[in-house]
Amino acid sequence: QVQLVESGGGLVEAGGSLRLSCRASGRTSSNYAMGWFRQAPGKEREFVAAITWSGGSTNYAESVKGRFTISRDPAENTKYLQMNNLKPEDTAVYYCAANLFRGPTSAVSAYRYWGQGTQVTVSS
Repeated sequence: QVQLVESGGGLVEAGGSLRLSCRASGRTSSNYAMGWFRQAPGKEREFVAAITWSGGSTNYAESVKGRFTISRDPAENTKYLQMNNLKPEDTAVYYCAANLFRGPTSAVSAYRYWGQGTQVTVSS
């Protein structure tokens, strides 16, 4: 089992920045990849970004490329999502997730472990 705890959400004006953190605990290993997803009210959960355990490979949704950066600190079992130039359409609950042996895939179904989510609200 892997436990994931997110932090760092909040309210920010359009054009502002936030950094989300996700700390993993439990039976973590280098076979896991970590992802960020988001879900806005009335919409399906969508992929944002993902990274391999080593940090050597990343994957981003087109809508966030150039604005968001995913990174990780292996020593702390923590990954981060730096979000810059935020837009109102980025408003959602953001979830941290982990998958085993699937790499930085964008497929929601590939991720077995999920955090509780953290709210990000961007005002116009």
